[in-house]
Amino acid sequence: MTDNTGHPANSYYTATAHRLAAQPVLVGEERADVCIVGAGYTGLGAALAFAERGLSVIVLEAAEIGSGASGRNGGQVHSGQRRDQDYLENLVGLDGAKALWRMAEDAKAHLKTLIIRHRIDCDYKPGILIADHKPHYVAMSHAYAEKLRTVYGYDQVEAIGKAELDALLGASGYHGGFIDHDGGHLHALNLALGLGQAALAAGVRIFEHSRATSHRAEGGKAAVHTAKGRVTADWLILAGDGYLSGLDAHTEARVMPINNFILATEPFSDNEAKALIANDYAVADSRFVVNYYRLSADRRLIFGGGENYRSGFPTDMKGFVRTRMLKVFPQLADKRIDYAWGGTLGITTTRLPFVRRLAPNVLTASGYSGQGVMLAPYFGKILADVTAATLGEFDRLAALPTPPFPGGRLLRWPTLVAGMSYYALRDRL
Repeated sequence: MTDNTGHPANSYYTATAHRLAAQPVLVGEERADVCIVGAGYTGLGAALAFAERGLSVIVLEAAEIGSGASGRNGGQVHSGQRRDQDYLENLVGLDGAKALWRMAEDAKAHLKTLIIRHRIDCDYKPGILIADHKPHYVAMSHAYAEKLRTVYGYDQVEAIGKAELDALLGASGYHGGFIDHDGGHLHALNLALGLGQAALAAGVRIFEHSRATSHRAEGGKAAVHTAKGRVTADWLILAGDGYLSGLDAHTEARVMPINNFILATEPFSDNEAKALIANDYAVADSRFVVNYYRLSADRRLIFGGGENYRSGFPTDMKGFVRTRMLKVFPQLADKRIDYAWGGTLGITTTRLPFVRRLAPNVLTASGYSGQGVMLAPYFGKILADVTAATLGEFDRLAALPTPPFPGGRLLRWPTLVAGMSYYALRDRL
C-alpha cells in the first residue's frame, strides 16, 4: 500500500490524525492576491498571515494538507536555528547571531501562540533533552549551555552529567548533555491539519491533488499552472521545501531532498514509559545522523533514525529503523513495531534555511534541514510581512549563505552521499 505521495503508508500520524474534509482539485481559472505552493507548515503559516491582512489566498497542494514533511517528521521543537550559536557567531558576528537567536525564540513563541489561539489538538508537551554519545562531547555541551545562559540570556537550559541523564533516560551509550525545558514535542500531522483548519476558517482556499507544474510572470502577475487549471496572483510563495521537483531550478540547486525514517512501537504501560524517558521530554542525540525519539500521547516510543539520499525508501522500514532503535534501547527487542514511515525534507549545504526573493513578487522559504516544526510557520509569517514592507527579518535570512550544491541539481546526489557517508562513519568511531 502506498500513500498519496507514492511512498509506503504505515504512519502513526495518519492513523491518529484529526482528519479534515477533502479539498477540491483546481479546475479552470482562479484569481487571488496570493498563490502559495505547498500546504505544509510554511505555506499554511503564510496563508494564515496573509488572510489576517485581508488578502485573498489560494494554496495549491500536490497531495493533501500536511502530506509532505510537515506531517511526517519527528515532531520535535528545538530552540535556536539549525546551526548552533558558535557557528552563527563565526558566520555573522555576535550581534547577528543574537538577532538570529531572538528570531528563533519569536518563532517558538509564535508556534505556541498558534496552537493556543486556534485550539490545535496536537498533543504538545514541553521539554527536550540533548544527549551526548561521546564522552568528550559533554564538556562542550555544558559550556554551550552556560553560553546560552550568560551570553544569550536563555535560562531554560540545564547541563546534566551521566548520573542525571541515566536517571532520566533508560538508554544505552550516552554520557551527559543538557536539557532545554522550553523546547517540546508534538503530533506533527495534527499540527499541520490544525493550521489547515485555521486557514480554511480564515477564508483561505486550498486545492488538494493540484500539483503546480510551472509558473511564469504575466503582466506583473504570477501565473501558476496545474494539470487542470491556472491561478493568477499578485504574489507567489513557493513553500514546497523538498517536494518542489522541477518548479524552480534556482531553489533546487540550493535545497536538496533527503529521506528520513521513523517508527512507532506498541503502547507501553505508565511504568514502562517512565523507564524509557522519565520526564516525558523529547530526546535528540549528538550524532551527525541524529537519533531522535519521544513518547506519544498514548505512550508509544516514536523513534527516528537513519536516512538515505535517493528517491526510494527502504523496502523494510521497520527493520531499517529498528536496528538503530535497539542500539539505543536494547531492552525493547521483544516489543512490537506497529508503524514505520518515511518523509522527505529539504536540506542546504550550510544547514541554514534558504529564504529568498526569486522575483519581485515571488518569494520562497525552505531548506530547514530538520528544524522546520518550529521555524516554518513563523517563516511563513515573515513571507507575509514582506507584502507590508516589513523586510527586516526577511532581509536577515536572505543574507545567510546557502550556496548551491556542487554540480547543481543534477550532480548534487553523488557529492552529498560522499560527504554524508563520511560524517556517518565519524558517528561510529
